[in-house]
Amino acid sequence: MQATESSPGTHTRQSLPVLALGAIGVVFGDIGTSPLYTMEEVFAGPHPLAVTQVNVLGILSLVFWSLLVVVSLKYVLFVMRADNKGEGGIMAMLALVQRATADRPRLAPLLAVLGIFGAALFYGDGMITPAISVLSAVEGLEVATPAFTPVVVPLAVAILVALFLLQRRGTAGVGKLFAPVMVLWFTTLGVLGAVNVARAPEVLAALSPLYALEFFAAQKSIAFLALGAVVLAVTGAEALYADMGHFGRRPIRLAWYFFVLPALVLNYFGQGALILHEPETVTNPFYHLAPAWALYPMIALATAATIIASQAVITGAFSVTRQAIQLGYLPRMAILHTSEHAIGQIYIPFINWALMAGVVALVLGFQSSTHLAAAYGIAVTGTMAIDTILGFVVVTVLWRWNRVLTISGLVAFLCVDLAFFGANVTKLLHGGWFPLAVGAVVFTLLSTWKRGRALLRERLQSSSVELEPFLEGLAAYPPQRVAGTAVFLNAQPLVVPNALLHNLAHNKVLHERVVFVTVVTEDIPYVQAQDRVRVQPLGTGFFRVILHYGFKETPDIPRALDQCKVCGETFNLLETSFFFSRETLIPSKLPGMPLWQERLFAWMARNAQSAMRFFRIPTNRVIELGTQIEL
Repeated sequence: MQATESSPGTHTRQSLPVLALGAIGVVFGDIGTSPLYTMEEVFAGPHPLAVTQVNVLGILSLVFWSLLVVVSLKYVLFVMRADNKGEGGIMAMLALVQRATADRPRLAPLLAVLGIFGAALFYGDGMITPAISVLSAVEGLEVATPAFTPVVVPLAVAILVALFLLQRRGTAGVGKLFAPVMVLWFTTLGVLGAVNVARAPEVLAALSPLYALEFFAAQKSIAFLALGAVVLAVTGAEALYADMGHFGRRPIRLAWYFFVLPALVLNYFGQGALILHEPETVTNPFYHLAPAWALYPMIALATAATIIASQAVITGAFSVTRQAIQLGYLPRMAILHTSEHAIGQIYIPFINWALMAGVVALVLGFQSSTHLAAAYGIAVTGTMAIDTILGFVVVTVLWRWNRVLTISGLVAFLCVDLAFFGANVTKLLHGGWFPLAVGAVVFTLLSTWKRGRALLRERLQSSSVELEPFLEGLAAYPPQRVAGTAVFLNAQPLVVPNALLHNLAHNKVLHERVVFVTVVTEDIPYVQAQDRVRVQPLGTGFFRVILHYGFKETPDIPRALDQCKVCGETFNLLETSFFFSRETLIPSKLPGMPLWQERLFAWMARNAQSAMRFFRIPTNRVIELGTQIEL
């Protein structure tokens, strides 16, 4: 198997430059707003460096080579090759790893846990990114005049709340502005940086890695702590991989190498030149790059750019959640499609309000971007290390690359990732606990649901009736049949659905057509229309229908059935009844999960969206039959 460039038909209708322009508007928002706070965190954060030539050039060298090694080499050249039919992101990577380790029972669970924890950390990152980005942009008002200081936090909260309130309307209209705004943003970054570099061209010497080595030799321990701030320059690198499915590898690479990377490097070096010659600007070097007349326009542009960066993270959280639901790591949730044309534009109310609560709490609790920066690095560096490990598992086991080459690459990239992670561990008591706490909570929910569903299947299977003997018995002693079609959802195709057993026991009749529907989520993002439905006649009016969906698709059972013929007839919704089995879960001391986890699983099951709504089945065609199950 080889890595694919993109999913079939996804990017062929648009030219490479158009896709690259779109990528600039969506993919690079997070990493593109990092100049707002990175250099300030280095020289005015909790572990401030003295403004000396060795320190400034050393930091600039570290930033430049971090961008090259972490973003250009690791993510753009390597990790983005590990696509799943053109799709990227931690859940797509997890699906690939599960495929690669299917025959390795010892390795598979460990890597699955690692992948789940990486997905869990994403939610912590998804809360911090909007908070620190918007807050750092609005803090530019303090540079204009200290009189604005009291309004910075309330204004940031107002902007963020408005952003979350608008999510239900979708991003199609606003999204058209993303690319022009971000092109203007990166152009401005590059121009302001170039102007200041021209005033102090000696900073260009920092392109040599020798200055990073000299910095470490001179500062030793404090240089290691400085890595915790330098990593802020590469936050958002994982977005290049996560958004790959929207644009493809080539457009993202084109935009990064020829536009985004040069603009970022110029801006960081411009800030370094400014700090070197005007040390008093360390409190906010980004806004001091601009001339006085351009300060307020820069604040407006920075705010727009951070809103776009926040939007990308929010929609990414929606996408990851849907993938987690489809792969069986989260219960069903209400998923609303905000566009009739773009399948990827969705809105998940629960995730939206949970993120909003977390973001607002962060802004109110930390009060400044400097304080928030301490909480930022751990989630990002943890996710980066997990991406490295899972990526190398894919290329080694699934694609069978040369082991010596891959192990060497794994060691090299992990050394960088773990160095950044270790530097951020020192921030644990200063806010770094927050993303870890969020990650721990989300990990507990993901793992509990996955294990709970497996346990529930075991309990149901222990009392299940095999389908084939059951149908033979019905053929020998047929019950009364009534007109119409009955559809039973059946997660286990070889056993009889509990709802059918209950219906037959209580009503003593069967419909003339009985359809067992099984929904299968494949480990690919999208399933082609011709592969969606498989119909198998079972005899005497019984049929098995297997519906295949990708992990980025939302199932629609009536629509899928409408596209096939059952018993030689077109599916008629008005003559069809859908039977569901509603399980009431009772935590017990039976072997399985700890009692607290069983109670958590039961609570999640009670609050999950009903299968009727999730599969888009009309409420007036549904009959639910209940059963109690001890976990």
